[in-house]
Amino acid sequence: MKNLWAKLTNSDDIFKSFFHGVSFRVFHYFCSRNPGPVFKIKGVGWSYIFDKTNHINKIMSKIGSKFTPSGRKAMLLGSGELGKEVAIELQRMGVEVVACDKYANAPAMHVADRSHVFSMLDGDKLREAIVAERPDHIIPEVEAIATPVLVDLEKEGYHVTPTANAAFLTMNREGIRRLAAEELGVKTSAYRFASDYEEFVKAVEEVGIPCVVKPIMSSSGHGQSVIKTTDDIEKSWKIAQEGGRAGAGRVIVEGFVDFDYEITLLTVRSVAGTAFCEPIGHIQIDGDYRYSWQPQAMTPAAKQAAQEIARKVTDALGGYGIFGVELFVKGDEVIFSEVSPRPHDTGMVTMISQDLSEFALHARALLGLPVPSIRFFGPSASRAVVVEGDTCEIDMDNLDKVLEEPGVQMRIFGKPEIKGHRRMGVILATADSVEEARDKAERAYEKLAVNVK
Repeated sequence: MKNLWAKLTNSDDIFKSFFHGVSFRVFHYFCSRNPGPVFKIKGVGWSYIFDKTNHINKIMSKIGSKFTPSGRKAMLLGSGELGKEVAIELQRMGVEVVACDKYANAPAMHVADRSHVFSMLDGDKLREAIVAERPDHIIPEVEAIATPVLVDLEKEGYHVTPTANAAFLTMNREGIRRLAAEELGVKTSAYRFASDYEEFVKAVEEVGIPCVVKPIMSSSGHGQSVIKTTDDIEKSWKIAQEGGRAGAGRVIVEGFVDFDYEITLLTVRSVAGTAFCEPIGHIQIDGDYRYSWQPQAMTPAAKQAAQEIARKVTDALGGYGIFGVELFVKGDEVIFSEVSPRPHDTGMVTMISQDLSEFALHARALLGLPVPSIRFFGPSASRAVVVEGDTCEIDMDNLDKVLEEPGVQMRIFGKPEIKGHRRMGVILATADSVEEARDKAERAYEKLAVNVK
């Protein structure tokens, strides 16, 4: 509480004048008796909401003309296919968009107003770009970011979505796992962390075989492997060291979970409160999403438990935006896996299944606008288009056949190159049942011809 008090009384002139003459004792008394946001200061076209995560949410109730002092500017840190859809939704709201990534011509750069190319793990370059642009909203879209810099910048008055602390904790599997399991008491798989090979071998022994190994900082299955026998231990260590977003380093060893299915529960925190999308089922291959569908059938008890866990974790992280909460489900029991404080790849199905996609929800929430409801259209599915090769040019062919069935859509991401394997597009489908939607998406995928040049 004292941290929030200090942040308020040493920040903008707005706060200094508002809190003039108010003692910390009075402030603490008021906060401790308010069950929701602590309070709200409102002006013309803006307001500030102070919540119990010690985060100040600057909310704009109006958006001025682009490229003017009254306009809004958002900076995307990460410009892949998910960032591209967020950029499109922000553009629809008249927001100036600046896209950043470590490579040129990333998908979000195609639709942004401006772009910067640099390693976001380089704290000096990250700070330099943010200070030069002075965005109203900093939006992390990948894990490979020097998040301590975001924490410092937030203290200086910049706004990070959903919060700098949320980005800091969730970009690193150790931070979010310790928060969920050790601070919030949420049930997770057994786990150990290791910094070197000796610690790693000991962690595997303590967790037991089989187990899953992941770099503490990675995404889309990079660096992830399964240890099935003792012969796999050395190989899994090498895979983790080569696949981490920040290079070689610390890993997490997770015990196998006996589950019926796994879901992503997209959870939206906005000024209107917390809302949930229908649960999304998915299949991963080598840790990388390939199929997703919505809704995943669940018992009422399991669905309620999933929402309770998602609310508990996202409330602890704070801020506004969408969170992809990954959960294992066994009967009515739900086990927490991970959370991403941004749109989730399995959630691309929402581009066809809902009136507001996960990207539209994220944009609306982070801008401080309400999400009063989410309309679900019906059973839907997605099929990722993963291409293998080493090239800077491919052709997506037979698109007339791919799209010949009603209720089928496709997104081509326009990534500039492939090295190894890379997700280059997604096929979306709707039908009267999840099974039919999945079959329809697969039929469309089988008609697609990808020519690697």
